[in-house]
Amino acid sequence: MIDPDIVLAKVAIIQRCLDRIRSVTHMDPNRLENIDIQDIFVLNLQRAIQAAIDLGAHTLASQRRDMPATLREIFVALAEQGLLSDAVARAMQNMCGFRNIAVHDYRKLSLDVLKSILVHHLTDLEAYYREILALLPQPPSDQPVE
Repeated sequence: MIDPDIVLAKVAIIQRCLDRIRSVTHMDPNRLENIDIQDIFVLNLQRAIQAAIDLGAHTLASQRRDMPATLREIFVALAEQGLLSDAVARAMQNMCGFRNIAVHDYRKLSLDVLKSILVHHLTDLEAYYREILALLPQPPSDQPVE
């Protein structure tokens, strides 16, 4: 069973990281040319993606599913189980690829890629956690049904 406390804690981490990114970049991609702002952006994006990965792993485990061999496959498995839309799963696989490059320093991070993520893909993380939040049981309403 999905633990709402774990889900809410991971979502809070993602939200906090996205808020930090927005506060330092003002959503202006040109601000990423400043190395300090770029570092804050990359670090918080890594943290948000890691929280998203952890959230996906918890969600799969709560369904008593085997853990995939790779982090990217977590999102594939969530989609295959009908727990995540295909579009969001693909977007999160891409985010996971970015995280791997950033964490393991496979190659230099492209400023153009960072700018694109800032402008076009931060909302992918929000779409992801919204879909996971929708899996939580809804508390009973005190309102009578009419």
